[in-house]
Amino acid sequence: LQNHVERRLSEIKHLQDASIYVMGSLAEFRDECTGNHIRRTQEYVRLLAHEMARKPQHADMLTTSYVDLIVKSAPLHDIGKIAIPDDILLKPGPLTPDEFETMKTHAERGYEILTRAGEHMGDLGQFLSIAREIARSHHERWDGRGYPEGLAAEAIPLPARLMAVADVLDALLSKRPYKQPVSFDKATGIIVEGRGSQFDPEVVDCFLALRSQFEEVVGRWVDE
Repeated sequence: LQNHVERRLSEIKHLQDASIYVMGSLAEFRDECTGNHIRRTQEYVRLLAHEMARKPQHADMLTTSYVDLIVKSAPLHDIGKIAIPDDILLKPGPLTPDEFETMKTHAERGYEILTRAGEHMGDLGQFLSIAREIARSHHERWDGRGYPEGLAAEAIPLPARLMAVADVLDALLSKRPYKQPVSFDKATGIIVEGRGSQFDPEVVDCFLALRSQFEEVVGRWVDE
């Protein structure tokens, strides 16, 4: 009986993980990204979170189980892009100011989608709570000039601060309808330039400490 229960729990966990991946992929594939963006950003977040957990001020929060939930939540960071019209989401050139304002709504829409999912299940739980934080706040800036709420510094949830670096790094390294990829060295320089303005300085320092491991992730999950 115990073996049967453990087997069923394992099956449920794999089904949950697959469902999360599919939900994230829906948004990414609409944005003409590959599933490798999801894999890479998950690994970036995993590396950053474990490195941050080594700092005494974050050790109590970033337990192994909490980091696992952050990593599992990462594929849902852009789920709100499902609600963005194709003519804006897939536009090959720069967005107009009005189009950019529409694009920015994906953060709040992702938060709303995940909130409704929690209400349907009758319980948000810690996983969906983290996923909502990431979806809503990964475009906030350390200096308070981000969106949608203009949060600054530690008012930005830590999981979203981790995702901010992971998401921008992968965007810089990836080809998009409106841009060509940049080299890893150039992407690193841009991340460093954003230290203390766009990004949490501690998260940038963690990235720099693990730079070679990030390069390995990029090489492992190459876009086709």
